[in-house]
Amino acid sequence: MKIGFDNDKYLVMQSEHIRERIKKFDNKLYLEFGGKLFDDYHASRVLPGFQPDSKLQMLLQLKDQAEIVVVISAEDIESKKMRGDYGITYDLDVLRLIDAFRSYGLFVGSICLTKYAAQPLADLFIKKLSDLGIKSYKHYKIAGYPNDVEKIVSDEGYGKNEYIETERPLVVITAPGPGSGKMATCLSQLYHENKRGVKAGYAKFETFPIWNIPLKHPVNIAYEAATADLNDVNMIDPFHLEAYGKTTVNYNRDIEIFPVVESMLEMILGESIYKSPTDMGVNMAGNCIVDDEVCCVASKQEIVRRYYKCLYEQRLTGIEKPDRFKLELLLNQAGINVNYRQAVQAALKKSEDTEGRPAVAIELADGTIVTGKTGDLLGASASVVLNALKTLAGIDHETDLVSAKSIAPIQTLKTEYLGSQNPRLHTDEILIALSTSAADDELAAKALAQLPKLKGCDAHSTVILSSVDDKTFAKLGIQLTCEPVYEEEDRYYHRK
Repeated sequence: MKIGFDNDKYLVMQSEHIRERIKKFDNKLYLEFGGKLFDDYHASRVLPGFQPDSKLQMLLQLKDQAEIVVVISAEDIESKKMRGDYGITYDLDVLRLIDAFRSYGLFVGSICLTKYAAQPLADLFIKKLSDLGIKSYKHYKIAGYPNDVEKIVSDEGYGKNEYIETERPLVVITAPGPGSGKMATCLSQLYHENKRGVKAGYAKFETFPIWNIPLKHPVNIAYEAATADLNDVNMIDPFHLEAYGKTTVNYNRDIEIFPVVESMLEMILGESIYKSPTDMGVNMAGNCIVDDEVCCVASKQEIVRRYYKCLYEQRLTGIEKPDRFKLELLLNQAGINVNYRQAVQAALKKSEDTEGRPAVAIELADGTIVTGKTGDLLGASASVVLNALKTLAGIDHETDLVSAKSIAPIQTLKTEYLGSQNPRLHTDEILIALSTSAADDELAAKALAQLPKLKGCDAHSTVILSSVDDKTFAKLGIQLTCEPVYEEEDRYYHRK
């Protein structure tokens, strides 16, 4: 894939910028980490070249100076809030994060429970942390938060929170998800540090929106598309424009809360060194875009993917999603429609040419479009993957890499012994069959070796794929969209 982002430059520039920010205070900086730390796949999709673990790699360059505090809301523990991507509760995700951080040699100092009110499940979690030898601290809900600044910045507000004991100059505040109370934890710590004579500082690290590219740049529009369900809106930072006469981009929640944060910082520190929410940020990603056109194309693809994802979820639940209309507006702002994805047009055309049967198209890295149709032996998704591997290996499409004779026993196993109503092979099944053929067939082995080249390719299906095919595409790194319709015989299978 074409590269639009210099990841090595980013790691160096970002870590150095954070070091400089630490020096501006009493060698103590509380850094609020927004977004995903380990697997920022959105960033890697819209900024080709950005590695999903770039934030982690940057942090590793600072690991001798840094410690991590993981924040979780006691209310989220009590309600058993789940992470949709991992399918685990927030409290279990905290334990997962601790293990992950420590496996990289990063120091996790403690856990902070915000909005604590002696919730039974929160108390059980505190005991579990204690049994594991992990320190935990309690922060409480403050009446009037965030507007009653006088009360918040007082012994009756932040003063009631337990002071989190930290050891290192850089304290990274992270959480399993949004709404956990990261900013409130940072400001509470500033209050307590100031009481102890330490002029600690606060900064915010979020990749998007990118502050030093245009408001309607496709990268920033793609961020709005990614957060359409939260109703986030990118805006020109009016505080930065007034203070410096420069146009920068931020998002509505940070801009709306800034006057309150500024007042809190002034009350805690005696002054605020920040004149705008942009000032609070430390993100250097915009300085590391090396091919703007590549990033624009990738971001426009992402906007279309987000739109199709919304349509899919709407079809799955039967509930109209209001963010659909915002996503349609964002498509217009980017000057595109769904046909911007070449795979969409190709899949629909293939289906039309085969009397409306389900079809899938994949756009390879060089722009070549490969299609697959539903047949007697293979489903459309299995067919297109096999055809893509042949194309990449330079093998004629008429060549049988997996014979019908070898497919027949698999179909028998599926239908007669495993109870499947669908005799056609799914994507994972054809790949297993191909790998078996590769033991004795050089062409099959050559085709199988092309699998890594499918990572990052765009694909589109004219029907909602089965969960088996959907998961296999995800494992291969293929970026899939689909029309929000079911193939009738697979409808209930898909919902199982």
